[in-house]
Amino acid sequence: IGHYDPTEFWEEVHTRDGHIILDPGAFYILVSRESVCIPPDYAAEMAPYLAMVGEFRVHYAGFFDPGFGFDAAGGTGSRGVLEVRCHEAPFVLEHGQIVGRLIYERMGQRPDQMYGAGIASNYQGQGLKLSKHFATP
Repeated sequence: IGHYDPTEFWEEVHTRDGHIILDPGAFYILVSRESVCIPPDYAAEMAPYLAMVGEFRVHYAGFFDPGFGFDAAGGTGSRGVLEVRCHEAPFVLEHGQIVGRLIYERMGQRPDQMYGAGIASNYQGQGLKLSKHFATP
């Protein structure tokens, strides 16, 4: 935890004109524009918004636990961090573009513990953040 230097694995991508071009095969970490809230009785999975978009995948880390972003679990304002990759051809991604959708599934029963502050969850209330294995710059 907190061991790896992120600059050895990642480089920041900035834009001045509201879009970025994803290079084929490269792996990107992006954050959702909107907050996500998964009620305690549900889990959710990120799915592509349109399958016709082509060889673009946004849901490598696409599972959201019960209570993610839920106010009572300390998650007000949690945004989803998306692991994104395109294949074969460059892909232009506009700021605010819809790239995925959450599919909610009702749990068989309410979990004893929700994802969140009560169990020291790493990504509750997150913004753009690499995994806990990377040192904070």
